[in-house]
Amino acid sequence: MALAQAPKPKPAKAKAVDPWDAIYSAEARKDYATEVRLLRPLVAKGDAQAQRWLGSSYRDGQGVAQDYKEAVRLYRLAAAQGNATAQSNLGVMYDNGTGVAQDYKEAARLYGLAVAKGNAYAQSNLASMYSQGNGVIQDYKELVRLHKLSAAQGYDRSKNLLAWSYYFWQGVPQDYVHAHMWWNLAASSLSGEDQKKASTNRDDVAAKMTPARIAKAQAMARKCQASNFEQCD
Repeated sequence: MALAQAPKPKPAKAKAVDPWDAIYSAEARKDYATEVRLLRPLVAKGDAQAQRWLGSSYRDGQGVAQDYKEAVRLYRLAAAQGNATAQSNLGVMYDNGTGVAQDYKEAARLYGLAVAKGNAYAQSNLASMYSQGNGVIQDYKELVRLHKLSAAQGYDRSKNLLAWSYYFWQGVPQDYVHAHMWWNLAASSLSGEDQKKASTNRDDVAAKMTPARIAKAQAMARKCQASNFEQCD
């Protein structure tokens, strides 16, 4: 009597390799040439994130020869698909006239699209446009609103600029306590010269304050930080 043979095991299917794992690895190693090589097939397939990423490679000259016009082209492709970072980055290109004719209105429009998606960099950049009246009607209250949104995401530039708004009475009543708080928060997370400037500004405004008001500002900064920037008023 013949023994039944056990069925042969099916060969294991090879796990699909996520190209982004290799891209992130190349980025971590600063192997930009490999990063660009891996991005190109994704760009050809219309991947918005890859288009945005390769656009930044061309903007910064990492892994490819620097080419601002190509950066703009790729950012446009990604921005058209709703990629907020691409919209923000393309806004910067129009804002500065890099790789494209300077156009403040188009920069503001692009920042606005990214702001609607909660992009902290776009929030801060659009706030600066309201400060100068570039591409939009000058509006210090809108400047403060946008910087608060950006600072709530931990963006240090907006913390610093919010402090200036409270110090110079731009869009909010002059308030040294809030100015001290925001410069203190900025100084706690910045480094190098930026950290020194924020610390100096904080100490300069402290010289105009009573010890009680300084203590209040420090307590407010701790509360703001502990609440993940949700309780900062």
